[in-house]
Amino acid sequence: MPRTNLTIYAGSRPVVGFDALQNLADVRLVTEPGDLPAALDGAEILYLWDYFADGLRTAWPAADALRWIHVPAAGVDKLLFPELAASDVTVTNARGIFDQAMAEYALTGILHFTKNIPQALRNQQDRRWEYFRTGNLAGTRALIAGTGSIGRTTARMLRAVGITADGLGRTARPGYADFGAVHASTDFAAVAGNYDYIVLAAPLTDATRGMLSADVLAAMRPTAVLVNMGRGQLVDQAALTDALQNQAIAGAVLDVTHPEPLPASNPLWTLENVLITPHLSGDSQTHLPAMAAQFEDNLRRYLAGQPLVNVVDKRLGFVPSSGQPA
Repeated sequence: MPRTNLTIYAGSRPVVGFDALQNLADVRLVTEPGDLPAALDGAEILYLWDYFADGLRTAWPAADALRWIHVPAAGVDKLLFPELAASDVTVTNARGIFDQAMAEYALTGILHFTKNIPQALRNQQDRRWEYFRTGNLAGTRALIAGTGSIGRTTARMLRAVGITADGLGRTARPGYADFGAVHASTDFAAVAGNYDYIVLAAPLTDATRGMLSADVLAAMRPTAVLVNMGRGQLVDQAALTDALQNQAIAGAVLDVTHPEPLPASNPLWTLENVLITPHLSGDSQTHLPAMAAQFEDNLRRYLAGQPLVNVVDKRLGFVPSSGQPA
């Protein structure tokens, strides 16, 4: 009986867990976009190990037998081009792998400004021993946009240090999972002024694109800090830059921008009230082996005819949970 054909689109990144996959399927390894059409011919499964590698949409006509695509990332916005979205191909993602690391990132970003680490670094560079005041986390309030597993893990972590954590989702609820309350995303500007910290952990969809608008920024407290670890296009970046330059908000922690990489000429690089990191909030020492193990488990499910986990609703653009106002 012929084995399942699995194409791994690795780009320039070495594949973790490759040997185990070879024991389960006939594997075709692709590193160059130009080789992808030939590798997709007859392949049932596509493993996008390098999620940021380009070329799938161009190669799509060659995907004559494709049934399942796995993306080892939380967001799938880069993948869901119209032809794929309209197809019968199942898409799964790495939901759950990045939750803890991203929650830790959010807390780190909040502490960066609350404890005035920028001032500490300036003083150290000047070899200046000078007292400065810092804030407390206990008794403050955070609004987390995105009530999926990343948002819920972040809420738990912030609550553990005394921050009241509410959510922002598709629908309003008095309370949901780890949130004190969940506001509807349509009310973002109306509620933004009630919070000391706003954390963006939502997937990028047509409904969330530009959700942190100029109106939301205008409603935020001048002492508020933004943490964006979702996608750069969740934010009106021009309006955010203006707000930061004019100190209309206290600061921003940006793990994602638009575009990426952020051009060296972009004024965000020069602002002392901005911390920029290169899309690493979900990374940790364990995330690559965890992603590999997650796919291997799902591949075994596929071969055994069992339901796959982390199936993306291609209409919504994320993995829905029962009762989840994501």
